[in-house]
Amino acid sequence: MLRRLYHDQPETFAFSPDNQKWAQAQMKKFPEGRQASAIIPILWRAQEQEGWLTRPAIEHVAQMLDLAYIRALEVASFYFMFQLQPVGSVAHIQVCGTLSCMICGAEDLIGVCKDKIADKAHALSADGKFSWEEVECLGSCANAPMAQIGKDYYEDLTAARLGEIIDELAAGRVPTPGPQNGRFAAEPLKGLTTLKDYDSGKTKHNASIQLATDIGDTVKRIDGTEVPLLTPWIKNAKAAPAKKASAPKAKAAKPAADKPADATGVTKQQAVAKSKAKPTGKSNPDTPAQSQPETLAAPRSGVEADDLKLISGVGPKLEGVLNDLGFWHFDQIAKWTVDEIEWVDSRLKFKGRIVRDDWMAQAAKLAKTK
Repeated sequence: MLRRLYHDQPETFAFSPDNQKWAQAQMKKFPEGRQASAIIPILWRAQEQEGWLTRPAIEHVAQMLDLAYIRALEVASFYFMFQLQPVGSVAHIQVCGTLSCMICGAEDLIGVCKDKIADKAHALSADGKFSWEEVECLGSCANAPMAQIGKDYYEDLTAARLGEIIDELAAGRVPTPGPQNGRFAAEPLKGLTTLKDYDSGKTKHNASIQLATDIGDTVKRIDGTEVPLLTPWIKNAKAAPAKKASAPKAKAAKPAADKPADATGVTKQQAVAKSKAKPTGKSNPDTPAQSQPETLAAPRSGVEADDLKLISGVGPKLEGVLNDLGFWHFDQIAKWTVDEIEWVDSRLKFKGRIVRDDWMAQAAKLAKTK
């Protein structure tokens, strides 16, 4: 299929400040001189911000990665996930048209899109809110027919239900994704044939749908300001104060250069080696001890406990663990220091999640919105 750039292009493109930080963080994942390996996620972020990939956006990403424009255009035009023309401002609907969906009614879904959106794929609706296309298998064959809208799958669709979903989206609502016929997940339509003792009624939604409902607006495009926060590389934890290094031992590696890295007299090589050193369990005057943060036996008097699940990376189980440890409010988490993070982290099953998802920055934002 021939894919060309859209005929009407904007003059310029620039990432939002948050998305710019995100893009730069992607480049740092690769060795020096290999930043071009980040092209797909950064092009995707540009598309998320604008809705589609414009020529200025492609060229901007190429400049960031020190690539010839044609190299970036080759990637953008090769992968069908990149939209080279404007899409609906509310939603772009991708109807699966491969075998399982086709024999289960995908053509009827496409008919709805033609009637309610536009006669041709990739064309905008009259109000500019919607667009659609037929795509190859999206891997939800057991729940055919289905369509992807925004970040979610809408499965077990009928033509009538897809029409209702489009109307709901047009009215500013986000329908609950997943099976639309009452199925919990992908169990047989006639009921379970195995694992019959499993009680799906103990939870309202399967994990995928629950995450979508927690986010609340899964057709919204990513701009870096989401709550839960989607920019875990932005750190707000204060670094431990630098301490004067003791004289290096006889077997210590020689510094790469005589010039100290900072006023402490520590060379860059020594500083890096120290930061990578794993704790041995022995007392070390240069390693601050874990410090227990402020905890509460229960939520503050007259105040309900905050919904800690709004923090990306915190689910119901982790919220329960945090409550057991004495954390009930966003402002408690927002004030954790590096030493206090280590104390909490040592008591969690999945270590490193606090810093990876930057719970403190998320909690600080959530505390302000209360």
